[in-house]
Amino acid sequence: MKYIPKTTILATTLLGSFIFSCSTKTKINLETKKLAVKSDTSITKLSFLVEEAPEWTALFKRDSGWFGADGIFAIPLNGVDTAGAATDTSTMLLFSDSLIGKMNNGKLESSNYKMINNTVAIVEGVEPRASNITFYWDKNNMDKPKSIFVPNTPKTQPGDYYWLGDGFVNTAKNNNTYIFGYRIQNTGAAVFGFKEVGNTLIIIPAGSRPPFRNQRQIDTPFFLKGNSESEYGSFGAGIFVNTKAAGAPNPDGYVYVYGLRGKAKNVMVARVQPENFENFSQWRYWDGTTWNPDINQVANITNRTSNELSVTPLPDGRYAMVFQTDGTGKTVGLRLGLSPQGPYGPIITLWDCSEVLKIDKDFFTYNAKVHSNLSKPGELLISYNVNSFDFFKDILVYPDLYRPRFIKVKF
Repeated sequence: MKYIPKTTILATTLLGSFIFSCSTKTKINLETKKLAVKSDTSITKLSFLVEEAPEWTALFKRDSGWFGADGIFAIPLNGVDTAGAATDTSTMLLFSDSLIGKMNNGKLESSNYKMINNTVAIVEGVEPRASNITFYWDKNNMDKPKSIFVPNTPKTQPGDYYWLGDGFVNTAKNNNTYIFGYRIQNTGAAVFGFKEVGNTLIIIPAGSRPPFRNQRQIDTPFFLKGNSESEYGSFGAGIFVNTKAAGAPNPDGYVYVYGLRGKAKNVMVARVQPENFENFSQWRYWDGTTWNPDINQVANITNRTSNELSVTPLPDGRYAMVFQTDGTGKTVGLRLGLSPQGPYGPIITLWDCSEVLKIDKDFFTYNAKVHSNLSKPGELLISYNVNSFDFFKDILVYPDLYRPRFIKVKF
């Protein structure tokens, strides 16, 4: 498919037929006042504009302290997850594997950094300015960087560490923050040398500050063992809080939690009322027809997504599932649904990341998702991650490769 440089494309996308350039950039004069929006029931087409969000991408290009990570999730600390809701509040960003260190004249030496398994940042307001963001990690007794979240549950095994899933502030549970933590073990394989071995809920009491010394951790039943390791699944890939307190447009009072399983990147969904979030007997799983109390009956609602994703209500009544197509594909994809559980339509391609991938043959992109409360009205702020199959070599050559890139989709 031909690469189209330096334009912003107005597209009516049918069956994901258009792919938009990663170098797309132009100024668009859009009014931010509220307009009447006609409802839409199509799950195959969407009219939108797309462009880079360079101000957000630049926010994470740093040369000391925190200078790279993947797995970015955004949690509005006031619990309201709608466009523009972060204007007068703070947002916590969650990162998984993170780099802490210092560059000299734009170059990184192997002795000048350390990788830890997770970090967080706090953003004040919605403007992507360096003065508005602060990064946090823990330190050990030698004053060396240490992960904020370290597995400490009855099922934890030696060598386990956390990668982080999505989270939310639970206004029905004392405004505590709930975060999914995947317990990971290294396998020694040359490529993707790790595996998930368990699923945990991390609970941060309201008002706690990083590194969250008073966090709680609970083992959950949300890690599913398939017939083989390649078919394993887990919940926490994305959370949609469909409540009045969260600002949802058509609230039904449930928290929807999405999961991934299998090589096909199949999506599953469960739901629970927020006050019952720790009561796993109250969780229900979509079996394709109804909400079933048996997790083993959970159905696949779509596929070809990524291990991290988002589901966001649109102004026209539809729901947008955003992800990296096929897990590590070169495009950011979107599927439309008429309810949080779907059914979801065909992939509509939002963005082609080929320009980033041209930098090095080992680069790949993954885990695209929407950050609703950091978006402005009428748009979706979307991030995707960049990594390398030859990471420890390439990070010395391209020290700023390992960080999120951002785009905006406007309606």
